[in-house]
Amino acid sequence: MLILGIDPGLATIGFGFVQKSGDKYRAVEYGAIITKPHQIIEKRLAEIYDGMTELLERHRPDCVAIEELFFNNNSTTAIDVAMARGVVLLAAYKKGVDVYEYTPLEVKSSVVGYGRAEKQQVQYMVKLMLDLKETPKPDDTADALALALCHGTRTR
Repeated sequence: MLILGIDPGLATIGFGFVQKSGDKYRAVEYGAIITKPHQIIEKRLAEIYDGMTELLERHRPDCVAIEELFFNNNSTTAIDVAMARGVVLLAAYKKGVDVYEYTPLEVKSSVVGYGRAEKQQVQYMVKLMLDLKETPKPDDTADALALALCHGTRTR
C-alpha cells in the first residue's frame, strides 16, 4: 500500500510517500510544497493545488493521511491553514483518493507509543522506522511521514 502523508499549512505543506509491505515501511519520496508569503492567497492556494495534483498523478497513492486541524490562539493562522487543507482535500477528492484524518495525539501514539511525545521523539522514530540516514527537513516533512506511518500502523 502506498500512503501519502500530508502536514497541511499555507507556507509549507509537508508531504511523504510511504510504501507499506506487511510490517515494513519504505520512504518513496518526501519533501515540501513551499509558497511565498508575499503572494496573494489565491495564488498560494493554486500552487498548493497544482503541487498536490502533480504528486497524486505521479505516484497514484492508495490513500492520503492528513493531520486534523488543530486550533490554537491565532485564528488568522488557523483560517489560512484551513484554506490550504481544504485545497489538499479537494485535490485528493478530484483524483479519487481516500483521505484519512488523524490528530497529533493519534500520530504520536502510533509512531512513538506515547501521545504526548516531543517533536524530536517523533522525528527520531520516523528516521528509525524508515531507515533514513538523516531526519527529514523541514519539520513539516517529518510530520507528513509520521502521518503516513500512523495510517500504516492503523491498517492491516
